[in-house]
Amino acid sequence: MSDALIKNYARLDVTFRRGEGVWLWDEEGRQYLDALSGIAVCGLGHAHPAVADAVSEQARALVHTSNLYRIGVQERLAERLCAVAGMERAFFCNSGAEANEAAIKIARAHGSRRGVEAPAILVAEGSFHGRTLGALSATGNPKVKAGFGPIVEGFVQAPFGDAEAFESAGDRHPDTCAVLVEPILGEGGVTMPQPGFLRRLREICDARGWLLMLDEVQTGMGRTGQWFACQHDGVRPDVMSIAKALGNGVPIGACLARGEAAEALQPGSHGSTFGGNPLACSAALAVVETMERDGLVEAAAVKGRHLRKRLEEALAGQNCVVEVRGQGLMVAIEMNRSCGEMVGMALARGLLINVTAERVIRLLPPLILEDEHVERIAQTLAELVREWNA
Repeated sequence: MSDALIKNYARLDVTFRRGEGVWLWDEEGRQYLDALSGIAVCGLGHAHPAVADAVSEQARALVHTSNLYRIGVQERLAERLCAVAGMERAFFCNSGAEANEAAIKIARAHGSRRGVEAPAILVAEGSFHGRTLGALSATGNPKVKAGFGPIVEGFVQAPFGDAEAFESAGDRHPDTCAVLVEPILGEGGVTMPQPGFLRRLREICDARGWLLMLDEVQTGMGRTGQWFACQHDGVRPDVMSIAKALGNGVPIGACLARGEAAEALQPGSHGSTFGGNPLACSAALAVVETMERDGLVEAAAVKGRHLRKRLEEALAGQNCVVEVRGQGLMVAIEMNRSCGEMVGMALARGLLINVTAERVIRLLPPLILEDEHVERIAQTLAELVREWNA
């Protein structure tokens, strides 16, 4: 590995040369089933023709002008995203962390308009919102903050999934102006909340005049079997951050807002040099159109149920498996001890997985997954777990 790179990644010793659908090939021609999708990014799989064509055509026409001018494809993308999300306006950036930074600024502007000098935002223990300083400060995992203090003030943690604990935290901090949570903790181990968590948060925020802000960076764009995970509960937030699968690998993020939150940012208050450029927006628009045309949101719900069922069957009797859980194609296998070495073991078997929260195998396969791929994932993991636990 090159010494020219900063050593902030513990990379596996493999280099991929090309991809197609759910498959990747390395430099030696070995084939791998990608059950991670670049960490929930390539929802349409690799080298999808619609995205490739959109990027190619746009690159030949116009890549960048800046947001000093109108961008037609950006406006069309905003309209499509707001339609499927039930939101009103969109701000485009380049990543999930940037989308969450925009959400944080919206929350603080909301508090400031109400005369609050130091607005507080309630966040969840075990959460992950990004690695920029504001998003890092909102993150509820102390390990990722270690060594980067002093963090940004104004964030108050409460236990994930416990809406009443959030309400109590707000009572202790009267300057609270917003709640920022993931519908499902992704990096935190695909942790599911208690039933009714988001609906109760919506009620609390409405009663208190707080903004409900949902980080759908990992759970959004069909991953859980709805366009956005909050839609399983019939909940509409005031602010929503999305990224990852939005561009199928082309960097783009968005912060969607409605109501009073949609008015918080005015000319000069926020911006992004590259955000929403024609190239990125063309890729994202192709993603949205393909998902709608091919019914991939509904497919994710069906394939997710099938994958969880096959994993439960294949792993039955393995005493090291605590639980198989998830929603749609966001699936976790929790083990009874640290299992990071299983990533390399799976790689040797031609399967790409991830371990998060030390002992949770995380599966985030492309939404185009077929039954034969489900079977291969289940059988390979069953063999892997038996070997690992022997």
